[in-house]
Amino acid sequence: MAYLTLTKQNIGKEHICCAISDKKCAEGYESKKRWLATEFDNGYVFRRLDERAKAFIEYGPAEKAWVPVTASGYLMIGCFWVSGKFKGHGHGKALLQSVIEDARKQGKSGLATVVGTKKYHFMSDTKWLLKQGFETIESITSGFSLLSMSFESSGIKPSFNEAARRGECPHRTGIVAYYSNRCPFTEYYVTEALVAAAERRNLPLKTVKIETGEQARACPSPATIFSLFLDGAFVTTDLGVCLDSRFDTIVGGR
Repeated sequence: MAYLTLTKQNIGKEHICCAISDKKCAEGYESKKRWLATEFDNGYVFRRLDERAKAFIEYGPAEKAWVPVTASGYLMIGCFWVSGKFKGHGHGKALLQSVIEDARKQGKSGLATVVGTKKYHFMSDTKWLLKQGFETIESITSGFSLLSMSFESSGIKPSFNEAARRGECPHRTGIVAYYSNRCPFTEYYVTEALVAAAERRNLPLKTVKIETGEQARACPSPATIFSLFLDGAFVTTDLGVCLDSRFDTIVGGR
């Protein structure tokens, strides 16, 4: 099967894998497309299977990445997902190999990516990446790990920025949700579903929309697609927490 790289010229007519037919996330879908079109100017790449499927990888120069990480000379992998009937056919390895080849052509020092130390929603499969040659460079108390695949033994290794290491939200009361348009689902789930869930529980809610790379690199959570904090402590990357039916189950007795 063929793979397609999106560009400013073709993104208007091509899909971006997630929320293809989800009407309630239509605004977020278009926002993600606009985000991609802007980031293409910063060297960002969105490559997917040329099918109507969730099989894609996103990456770009770490210096411009929307994560609180310092990894000069590396390519930073963002969303990386193969799902459904397309799993088990080598698409993950093929997509990853395309990034490795791109990094070598650009003379990069290697690849880096942020994952959950244990599996987190909306983050790549940690165990699978470790099997592909990545290694854990740093882990932080909020449950995130920084992985890298280095092409050279010498040089400065990637590292989390101080804000991520602290992992503490500056707002200490109630719910705080950090989110960005890196994902087409976030706009609806945060600004509508989570707002409604908080109101029903009479809980104070603050939403922080990350709108620039600089803001993302100063975020207290490495999960800049979506992160929920409660009374200053990190809780989850799972957008399902925004739903009234799942909020109490996920937040629990925190």
